[in-house]
Amino acid sequence: MCIACSSNKLSIYSQIPIEVTAMAIVGLSNAGDRLPGKRAVGDDDEAAAADYRLKGVRHLSDTGITRLPGRYVLPASDRPSRSVSAGTRVKLPVVDLGRLRVPSERAAVLKTLEAACREFGFFQVVNHGVDVDGAATRMLDVAARFFELPFQDRARYMSADVRAPVRYGTSFNQANDAVLCWRDFLKLSCAPPLRDVVPSWPDSPADLREVAAEYASANRRVFVEVVEAALEAMGVGGGDGVMEELATAGSHMMTVNCYPACPQPELTLGMPPHSDYGFLTLVLQDDVEGLQVMHGGEWLTVDPVPGSFVVNVGDHFEIYSNGRYKSVLHRVGVNSTRPRISVASFHSVGAERVVGPAAELLDQGRGGQPRRYMDTDFATFLAYLASAEGKHKTFLQSRSLAFA
Repeated sequence: MCIACSSNKLSIYSQIPIEVTAMAIVGLSNAGDRLPGKRAVGDDDEAAAADYRLKGVRHLSDTGITRLPGRYVLPASDRPSRSVSAGTRVKLPVVDLGRLRVPSERAAVLKTLEAACREFGFFQVVNHGVDVDGAATRMLDVAARFFELPFQDRARYMSADVRAPVRYGTSFNQANDAVLCWRDFLKLSCAPPLRDVVPSWPDSPADLREVAAEYASANRRVFVEVVEAALEAMGVGGGDGVMEELATAGSHMMTVNCYPACPQPELTLGMPPHSDYGFLTLVLQDDVEGLQVMHGGEWLTVDPVPGSFVVNVGDHFEIYSNGRYKSVLHRVGVNSTRPRISVASFHSVGAERVVGPAAELLDQGRGGQPRRYMDTDFATFLAYLASAEGKHKTFLQSRSLAFA
């Protein structure tokens, strides 16, 4: 999910999930922006504007533009205050799965993991068992090659159906967004069983299906190990069936993101401030910085750690943990010199599962805490989107008993 807001107030962006339904973005337009050798891209030439919105930012970048088209320009209050490279940098807490598997070291790693989920909502996983020079590198490579395909090849997978097992697009909903994000994406459903959805994935590049399927399977194995450890660190045994569902039948969506070099990165974002809807998100990224995390009221630029997964807590996990683990805001900045590729894997329970605080955490006999969140499911989330609540509170706030 994308809960787009600033650190202390909702911003201009609507509260709509990235891969569940369209995200409406309200912003500025500038009819004076022109592309070299092209017609004006602005409200006075809607045909040209629609053409470029449809084809996305990779197409725009390839034209060699030197000014950002107005549809990508954020209001001054929502622009990044500093470039990604000039921002305050942070090394996220590191969770070493190799040490986690050693009985004598497991307790220490669980302590690190619990603190990271509670204090940061983000951490990096190393020694995860996915071959860095194999499956991970091949995934980033085939992702980059997909976005290098001619537009007509990528356009075969464009769809307005947000439930389609494969969908290519730009920004969030390029047909309706008022302010566009400097991002193209390829969404691949990895819902188990994986073999049923792979045939719908792009067949170009020729090795995409094989490489992405291998990577998706490896990524899911890491997720299961990490979420199981996070539950153990929280003191929850999973007797309610949540862990079993996450391990065998939970939802898994993989989104491949391309952030091309941008002529004026100080005016836009690759992705606006948001939190994720599910339990955990695992991100594989190249060596180009761009991910920024809100911590202590400040946007911190995450230093990429080669061979690691960046993992963040989602809204479902914050609710399930009764607020102990934090689903925090993050965004993506862009730069003027190097494109960036990332692969985000969103993991959660199925759409029909009702998620509420784990009963073990509410057991007063064990010194549990008062319930802080109401139960939720996907239907509740959709109802929230259709209501007026999104104008003045985030989805987590809408489920918080403190805001009821």
